[in-house]
Amino acid sequence: MDVCSVIKTRLEELGLEQKDLAAAAEVTESYISQLLTRKKLPPAPDRTDIYEKIDKALELSNGELARLALAQRMDALKRNYEEPRGALLKETRKLILRKCIAARQKDIRAIFEKEPFGELEQLVTQKLLDVVSRVARSELNNQAWLNEVARHGNKSHEKIRSIILDFLDTDIFNISKQSCSSFLDPLIARWDIDLASFDMEITLNEKLAPGQPRKFAFVEKDYDCQREDEPGLTDFLQDAMLCDDLSEEELEFLKKLRFTNKRPNKLFFYRALQNLRDPLHFLTAEG
Repeated sequence: MDVCSVIKTRLEELGLEQKDLAAAAEVTESYISQLLTRKKLPPAPDRTDIYEKIDKALELSNGELARLALAQRMDALKRNYEEPRGALLKETRKLILRKCIAARQKDIRAIFEKEPFGELEQLVTQKLLDVVSRVARSELNNQAWLNEVARHGNKSHEKIRSIILDFLDTDIFNISKQSCSSFLDPLIARWDIDLASFDMEITLNEKLAPGQPRKFAFVEKDYDCQREDEPGLTDFLQDAMLCDDLSEEELEFLKKLRFTNKRPNKLFFYRALQNLRDPLHFLTAEG
């Protein structure tokens, strides 16, 4: 038994139609039809909320469809494992290039054309997909947000939910034209990448995903250059009695001390300095 078979059996037993199930799952009838005709692989359970809704509508035990879907997807994965990956969908590439900041577009386009779906194109596509997917997952049950996205894409509530569920279940090799035009396009405002360090910045549509641009670093950086002094260290440095005769080397040592949850006060840094200066705390050259 697979997801399709179980759903068809329960629909018949309960005297329900596809439109009834679509309404319960808050998706289009077309979405349900594609599931039942096996034109669409059941979505991954951790990327959708549809199984809980269908379980409830069909009076199935909680989690039954999700377990079947997971097994079905694993079988499909094994069958497709050796298949070569194709190039990125033309519409997806056009969208990604269009959303790149103008100053960088020429260089990015040249790299994409030289290496079709090469490492850079896959990196950028995956990061854009990750960012938008996180937003979609967090807002999937937010009716006001869904309505706003639907308005931007000129779609119905059920249609945009279906598109988002498909999008959450896709990967960089299978992004649909519909996901690009109805979802990715309105959410992504622009992106930029430093071709030397591969640092990337993604800015989303403020109306649909307010907040600061998402920034990602792909190379190791000197953490000290990006962090302000601890408040306790600042207080310590302003107390002449505690930091008397502090050397540059000692100051650099104190600056490199790192903390997670606790915030040390100036007395901590004073004691750290004394420990550093005490020869008893260090091995001798012989030992």
